[in-house]
Formats: sequence, structure tokens, C-alpha cells
Amino acid sequence: MKGTVYIVHCVDTEGPLYEASTVPFEQIKNIFGFEIEPSRENLLRLQKGEMDLKGKEDAVKNIVDIHRITTRGSWEEIHEMLDVVTSSDYRNKLQDSNGNGWIYNWFCMDHVGFTGKNPRKRDVGYHKIFDRYLTLINQQEAGDFIGFHYHPLPISGNYNDSGTSYWGGENLNQILTRKIIDRCWFPTAFRPGFHTERPDSNWFLEQWIPFDYGNQSTEITETGQTDLADGRFGDWRHAPLEWFPYHPAHDDYQLKGACRRWITRCLNMYARTRQITQQHVNNAFKSASEGNNVILAFTDHDYKDMEFEINRIRNMIVIAHKDIPEVRFEYCNAVDAMRKALNLSYNNYCLDADIVINGNYECLVVTVDHDIFGPQPFLALKTKNGKYIWENFDVSIPKRKWTYTFDTNTISLHDVDTIGIATNNGYGIARVVLLRDGIKEKYVYNA
Repeated sequence: MKGTVYIVHCVDTEGPLYEASTVPFEQIKNIFGFEIEPSRENLLRLQKGEMDLKGKEDAVKNIVDIHRITTRGSWEEIHEMLDVVTSSDYRNKLQDSNGNGWIYNWFCMDHVGFTGKNPRKRDVGYHKIFDRYLTLINQQEAGDFIGFHYHPLPISGNYNDSGTSYWGGENLNQILTRKIIDRCWFPTAFRPGFHTERPDSNWFLEQWIPFDYGNQSTEITETGQTDLADGRFGDWRHAPLEWFPYHPAHDDYQLKGACRRWITRCLNMYARTRQITQQHVNNAFKSASEGNNVILAFTDHDYKDMEFEINRIRNMIVIAHKDIPEVRFEYCNAVDAMRKALNLSYNNYCLDADIVINGNYECLVVTVDHDIFGPQPFLALKTKNGKYIWENFDVSIPKRKWTYTFDTNTISLHDVDTIGIATNNGYGIARVVLLRDGIKEKYVYNA
């Protein structure tokens, strides 16, 4: 029996990214210490490797590659590209073994919480990016999927800098509470910002999100990019190299262990580090030929030249499939790929919530009829004065029941406008329940 190669294109969906012509020269100075006069002529010399850089010529060429430094700085430019790559003709240029076309997984980010400079003119605000891609998906009905992408806030507050911490602030919880209450949505699959996970994000994800496309393990870890050395942006040096998900360990997300969620490998499509190669794709097909189901996942950004990057990957798939034609490959969304590769058994559940009187107190009681993914649902509150709050539940006995008491230690129910509860289960079915205006609303995803 042969396995199947499940192909998952993950897009770190961040909206427009404006880059001034001086940016490559600033990067070269910051990374390598070479101060070069910004000009078109000097850029061409650097791209050709014609400038003496004391042995760093190839590393610098990697940075100034035309496809890496070209970005789309406006929504008009992005939509012009999307019109091409999401068209039926383009999706079906290389059909999978089922005769289906290319699928996109849009891992959407909110540029919020930053307090500093925004030199790359990011589109700032809750749901700004999410809403555009949800509209695109609903218009096309081509099987695309929305996941969750998050950049931790940097100490500088600048939009173009990278933080390290998920804890220590409310930003992550603010984003998710608003996705639940404003958009009746909760994520099931995740892509880490800057490809980076750390212990706090490991433990955060363990509570709520079952499928993680973060592993960027590669055989070659030294690329001459000194700013990325020693796992600075995404330490996956000890993670599994196979194209198959694993449960991480509690104390080290790179090691196989007993945590709940599944992490799978996802390499960069065209980047100066951890870039997918023909050999990587060949290895995925070879593993499938040996009877394994595998997930061949890769990632890029919506502000890059997606057509160029997809064509590059398609050529690799054609070559690998020509060499092992008996192996089937299938384009998938991020949830279905996990289900199929892991052979997960279908498992649905019901989520319910009600307000009850417990003595002198009003209490939110949440129940499920089957196990959920993590230890508790995600509780989101919106007050009547427009404040969004995340809170922990109390775990009740019997199992599959949680409570939250409205009192002077928390918040008066009289001051609450909307209550939102969200969950996933291990099969990747997301459910959201909203209580507002005396009405209960229920939503389900990936069922």
C-alpha cells in the first residue's frame, strides 16, 4: 500500500508591506556591518555578487534576491495578484490526483497592540485582514481555509520588529476574544509569527489550538545569515525532519512528547533560510511510496510574489511525481490534511452554555457531551462599555463542565453585553456559543 502526499500551502497573511528602496542596504548594514550607498547600480552589483564583501557575497545575494525584496505595499497591488493566483485557471494548472485545484490556507494576522513606528505601512486594526480573506473565500468557494497567525509584541513597539513573549500582556487574548464575539469564529490551525515558538506559546497553544504548522526543521542550519543564527527566529534545530506531525513535549516543543496538539513540518517557499528544496519534496514522495501518509506543507506571505513561489513549488511536485508516479498527491486545507495523514476518527461534540442562579450568585455553566481538545473552553466577555475581557473558568465535577461566577470578584452580569465561549476538539471541529440580548447563538466550523 502506498501513502498519500497531502499538500498544504500556508500563507502568513499580513496584508500590504511597503519597503523603501533603502531597506536592503539597511539590512546588510545591520546583519553584516557593510555600509553601502543605496542606489540602483549598487543593488544590481550586489545581486550579481560583483562587490567585494570579504567572503559574504553569497550571503548578501541571498538577502537582495529580486523575489525576496519585492513586496506589495498596497491592497490594490495584493488584490491584483490575488485575482491571478486565486483564479480557477491558475488553481487548476496542476491538478492533484483527484483532479482538484490548488488550495490556499490564509493564516490571518491582526496588526494591533503595537505602539511604535510603522515604516512599512501595515494595515492596522482588528479584523482588517481577516475580513478581506473571509470575503474572498466566501466569493470563490474553492476550498480555501482561514487559520490564525500571531506576531508577539516587541519591546520597541515598532510594527516591523519581533517580540518574544506571548505572556505579560493582553494582546493575544484581545485578538481572540474579538474574533469570538465580533466574528463568531475561533481558530483550529496556527502558524507562528517569525516561525518562532517558545515555552509560553507552546503552553498557550496546548489549551486551545490542536493543529500547529510551525516546525521548520532542516538538515542545513547554517546559511550565513548571522541574524538568524542559533535559532534566533524559529528554533527548530532539534525537531523531527520527517513530513509527519508529532505531539510535542511539555518542556520542549521541538521534541516528541505527550502534549495534545499536533505540530507538523512547514518550510519556507522562497526565503533566505529554511527554504524548501527539490530534495525535500522528493523525500515526501519517497516516504509516501513506502506506505506513509505525509503532509508536505510550505509557507510564504501574501505581500510577496506568490505566483513565482507557487510555480517554483509546482515544478518540484511535477518532478517528484514523475519519478514516483504511483504516489497520489492531494491539495488540502490545514485541518483535513491533519485528519487524513493521522487517520483521525470522526468525533463530533455539542457545546452549550446557560446562566443559572447558584445561591445568591449568577453563574455561567458550560457543558460538552464529549471531550474537547484542551483543559477548558476559551471564555470571552464584552462589557456594556465596550471592553473585551478574557477569563479562566472554574473546572467543575463531573467532567466536561465548567463554571464562571459573576460577582464582586469578577464582574457583575448586569455590566456584561456579550458572553462568548469557544472550543475545539481533537478532530479539529470548532464551536462557538454567544449569549447576548437574551439570545443564544451557536456556530460550528470544520464539521
